Amino acid sequence: MSDAAPLSQPPTASHAEMSAAGLRAFFNIAHAWNLNAEEQIILLGAPGRSTFFKWKAAPQSARLGRDTLERLSLLLGIYKALQILLPQPAAADGWIKRPNSAPPFGGRPALERMLAGNISDLVAVRQYLDAMRGGWA
Repeated sequence: MSDAAPLSQPPTASHAEMSAAGLRAFFNIAHAWNLNAEEQIILLGAPGRSTFFKWKAAPQSARLGRDTLERLSLLLGIYKALQILLPQPAAADGWIKRPNSAPPFGGRPALERMLAGNISDLVAVRQYLDAMRGGWA
């Protein structure tokens, strides 16, 4: 038997804390990207309008499902990658709305791809940006 004390685990954020933090970050990003309510709803996975507006008014009381948390993670990663790749905030924030000739976009803006509504479209944008940064997709 060992006399060593067990390793303590660092505290983890509760589901409610992750939901609230994710939503607050998302709404800040949505503002920076100048997204309307319909675009925001689609990016969040199409919650009902009343649910969306409750989340917006009181993110601290939201308990998001796994799908929505995954979407938030991808959107935060997209935002962060753009801030790294394009250090000028206006350029980073405007990138998603500019036509893009890269293969994942086919001449359309990244936002159009993201608004297709599927998580796989958010993943494709995130992977593209990670590849541009030289990171792993």
